[in-house]
Amino acid sequence: MITILGPTASGKTPLASALAQKVGGEIISADSRQVYRRMDIGTGKDLADYLLPTANSQQPTAIPYHLIDICEPGTKYNLFQYQQDFYDVYLDIRSRGMVPILCGGTGLYIEAVLKGYQLSPVPQNPELRSSLEGKSLEELTCMLVELKAKNGSNMHNTTDVDSCQRAIRAIEIETYNLQHPMPKRELPPVDSLIIGVYIDREQRREKITRRLKVRLENGMVEEVKALLDSGIPAEDLIYYGLEYKFVTEYLIGKITYEEMFQRLEIAIHQFAKRQMTWFRGMERRGFTIHWIDAMQPMEEKINEILRIWR
Repeated sequence: MITILGPTASGKTPLASALAQKVGGEIISADSRQVYRRMDIGTGKDLADYLLPTANSQQPTAIPYHLIDICEPGTKYNLFQYQQDFYDVYLDIRSRGMVPILCGGTGLYIEAVLKGYQLSPVPQNPELRSSLEGKSLEELTCMLVELKAKNGSNMHNTTDVDSCQRAIRAIEIETYNLQHPMPKRELPPVDSLIIGVYIDREQRREKITRRLKVRLENGMVEEVKALLDSGIPAEDLIYYGLEYKFVTEYLIGKITYEEMFQRLEIAIHQFAKRQMTWFRGMERRGFTIHWIDAMQPMEEKINEILRIWR
């Protein structure tokens, strides 16, 4: 397998598609929000990136992709489900003699499937949730740190506690694991060449800001409004973070349009920084990541990947 990772706005998807066309590959998404249907602009699905020009034909080549648009908004897709879904797709692609190309920026998902994390499903606990209601994010974070210490588990990253809802879910998982020690499902680690797409911080910031403006002009607010109008509770959309959090807060009158843009822009920059921190952490944890320059011409990037792969 080949894995292509990198921060948001680094151009991972066009690169993965071009590579798939070259080597006979299929793309497995490693994005924790692109799994949701009708959440297209805010999650940056950019499905046109999977359609590539074909030599001597007016019909584009459609690069097969997987684990995008597989569940409904409002549901809580999780790492346990992703790991199983990934493995099913991975085996299917391999059985057909194609090359699986894992592509995305959700470092936890990528690391879980490459390392073969042992995970167990955790049901919701309404009583626990009720008892935690009203607690501040700081209080919830302290509780989570104590529970993780008891379980001997680590804070995955700050996305565990970037909202009260996420912190409560993390506490729910740790509480369950403390009370119900059970054999964990085992999926084997997956051997993969890992390519990291590196983009200079200033170039990344510029691309993020430009892309955010384009997405807002192309209907991102309308997309979130349609989700709210379809009956998805505001708190469920806020749970998904970033674009869905801030646009929802704007639509329900909590912040102004200007505040929404400014806060969202800052949040995406911070998110990209956290992604890079995670990938550097993967290197410290023993993964070899071959970094290539995002600003190189596409053909040069492909040739560099093929040289490393072969």
